[in-house]
Amino acid sequence: MTGVHNGEAAEAVARRPAHKRSASATRTALRAAAAFRFGKYGYEGTSVRDIAGDVGVDAALVYRYFGSKEALFNDVSGTGKMFEPLLDEPVEAIPDWFCALLMGPPREGDFPHPVLSVLRSSGRDEAVARLRADFTDVFSHRLAARLDGPDADLRAELLAAWMLGTSLMRTEIRPPALASAPDATLERYLRAGIEVLLGPAPEDGDGTAGGEERTAGDD
Repeated sequence: MTGVHNGEAAEAVARRPAHKRSASATRTALRAAAAFRFGKYGYEGTSVRDIAGDVGVDAALVYRYFGSKEALFNDVSGTGKMFEPLLDEPVEAIPDWFCALLMGPPREGDFPHPVLSVLRSSGRDEAVARLRADFTDVFSHRLAARLDGPDADLRAELLAAWMLGTSLMRTEIRPPALASAPDATLERYLRAGIEVLLGPAPEDGDGTAGGEERTAGDD
């Protein structure tokens, strides 16, 4: 996400001599190296030896701390934990939470978008399934249960889709208007769209949702 990971800082942590790091710092360095390599090369193109080499430790230490390459991949590519704090926010504060997550100028050297770690790992169908399960749990079920009105699960999933799409566009694709928009302007549009999805869709005079398609001859 924008402004969350700085590649240069992470590289400095990862390449700090191992004997000067605590066990906790070494785990952090391994996660940083793994997140970068999985995001750039995918699961199949990354080896435990590569990750350990980036940090300057023996590959056996990766297995000691994480158990397996797959467990490390799951640790750094999981998105459910990233969004669980959202569930502790009052519904009226959710626009603030999302804007804080998405704001800030994209920077060269940031880690790849978290979803890319999964999408670039061809043959990792179980990782895609786990990603779907994470979002289903956080958005389709738990967030949707807190929203009033009809289609709460659809609105919650649209909120997730918009959030992910916006962050991907800003950090990876970087079209000119979105990348250069002033924070105040971007926040105004983000907040307006988020607030629409958090509330039930407005109804027309005939009791149907405002966006519902009408058949010919209704007028």
